[in-house]
Amino acid sequence: MKAALANGGARATLALVWLLHWLPLPLQAALGRGLGALLHAFGRERRHVATTNLALCLPELPERERRALVREHFALVGRSVLERGLLWHAPEARLRRLIRVDGDVGFADRHAGPVMWLVPHFLALEVAGTAVQLNVQRRAFDVYAPQSNPVFDAALLRGRQRFGGSEFLKREDGARAIVRAVRRGFAFFNASDMDFGLRDADFVPFFGQPAATLLAPSRLARSLGMKVQPIVAEILPGDQGYVVHFLPPWDDWPTDDPKADAARMNAFIEEQVRRMPAQYFWVHKRFKTRPPGEPPVY
Repeated sequence: MKAALANGGARATLALVWLLHWLPLPLQAALGRGLGALLHAFGRERRHVATTNLALCLPELPERERRALVREHFALVGRSVLERGLLWHAPEARLRRLIRVDGDVGFADRHAGPVMWLVPHFLALEVAGTAVQLNVQRRAFDVYAPQSNPVFDAALLRGRQRFGGSEFLKREDGARAIVRAVRRGFAFFNASDMDFGLRDADFVPFFGQPAATLLAPSRLARSLGMKVQPIVAEILPGDQGYVVHFLPPWDDWPTDDPKADAARMNAFIEEQVRRMPAQYFWVHKRFKTRPPGEPPVY
């Protein structure tokens, strides 16, 4: 009975998201910001996480400015939730009008060898996935954590695969599945800048804080001879849509030092965060895993 109620609620939520996708983007954005205000008001735990993260990462900002950043962050979180309806249901022509791409979009199609896209967790991450499907011919794969609700999980996969060309591996499939996909010629859409614990990870500075950071991207890229290209997705102001930046591929990454490579990756993400601080995924417990003897921060 409980599962049936949960699935019914999920279907109702997904139906609402589908209905809202017909609205003009400015109206959707206003509704999303309203949802974000509610999440900020009632989501005490996640508000605490975001506030703590910003205090750790941007201590130079006055507290008043950090509080304003948290409110703006939640407004954009609300937008990112509701505007998934656009990504999952809007006609291709509309998406091409709303999603601008710049930089070396064709790199993965030109490069004959393996490619890893390094895609940090900004709130327009889903937009980056859609931009890849719409603008890159090379097939790609991602690694994802299945949702606890099967209705949401099925909707997420349908939405992310609607234009074809993408496959999704479950995190529990392990490294062998990733290697097989790379050897089949798939580009790796890699969003690995989260705290997954210390398995194949080490403590690497992120905004001066010790952050459990995966070493696997460096090791995988080195072992398979992968070329790494960062992709950063951005929500534009004024309800103008989105822009996805296909940045220049790194010529000096990976090296033979996975920890130094992880530090370089974190430093790159820091640069992007400072450019648009409200859009990083601050509600994630980035510093959940602590060095021995260090107290929890949340």
